Amino acid sequence: MHKELELWQFIAERLQRSESMMLLVVAESSGSSPGRQGYKMAVGVDGELIGSIGGGVMEVNLVEESRLLLRDAATGGRGDTVTSRMSEQVHRKDSQDASGMICSGKQSVIFKLLTPENSSIIDTIIGALKEGRRDVLTITSTGFSVRPPDGESETNPKSKIQNPKSEDFTYTEQLGFRDDLYIIGGGHCALALSELMSKMDFHISLFDDRPELNTIEKNRFAHAIQIVDSYADIGAEVSASEHSYVVVMTLGYKSDEAVIRALIDKDFKYFGVLGSNAKMSVMLRKLSKEGLPAEKLERIRTPIGIPIHSRTPEEIAISIAAEIIAVKNA
Repeated sequence: MHKELELWQFIAERLQRSESMMLLVVAESSGSSPGRQGYKMAVGVDGELIGSIGGGVMEVNLVEESRLLLRDAATGGRGDTVTSRMSEQVHRKDSQDASGMICSGKQSVIFKLLTPENSSIIDTIIGALKEGRRDVLTITSTGFSVRPPDGESETNPKSKIQNPKSEDFTYTEQLGFRDDLYIIGGGHCALALSELMSKMDFHISLFDDRPELNTIEKNRFAHAIQIVDSYADIGAEVSASEHSYVVVMTLGYKSDEAVIRALIDKDFKYFGVLGSNAKMSVMLRKLSKEGLPAEKLERIRTPIGIPIHSRTPEEIAISIAAEIIAVKNA
């Protein structure tokens, strides 16, 4: 499940009860701002909320402002005219737009009033997230809409803002997962990694050649699980792009080698193989002697993960996840 699905479902439930909601979206950010572009929060007039736009005193203040705007909208006050607006939050105490935080960054936050009239749009967003569609959400100073992707390239930014300092701003965001994580091998480490990465913005595909593996049966976190006849054919199932991350953790040396052979000619953002220094050194030397290009073998990250002396599957998963996030955010 996409991590934002719960937010949109929360909004839909409140709108179905004929309540209005305030949607807060971080349209852009810079420096050490805790809220990053695309962060969202939904606030009800009673203060019930979901999501986050960065936390701290800034978030507390913006939640209270949202409640006031919702109250005014309900009574025909100033909030009634606020369909969408932008608020700049500067995280320095000497700024006239000071947020109350001092982390030396800044972020622009959209306030979007959602009413029961927006229910059909919210339902479309929920459907897109459930079905894996990459629909495009657009918020302007006067509008709120969602449409099919219309051929946008995957290389385009997931979110972008035009005219952020103008009343005529336009914020667009491609819904759904931006990054794909392919886990080859479905054992205990794969289960732990799937659970951890499911909390992040990755679509997780899991592959194994053992149909009765109990850790696969327990894996409720991967979005897609496929049993393959042979790892030698895995290349047809794994797409390569700047948003593709591959973790190889199969049962043993021979199956790891088969996966490497199948994927070595593809260009991934991240390609890591679980294994000891000794095991991987032997394997890579063997593959090099057989003629696999050195520059391609050198792209393989092994030993996989950041060095934290990990031992358990959960610790290994944390190590790998940290390395993947470091690569993604570099």
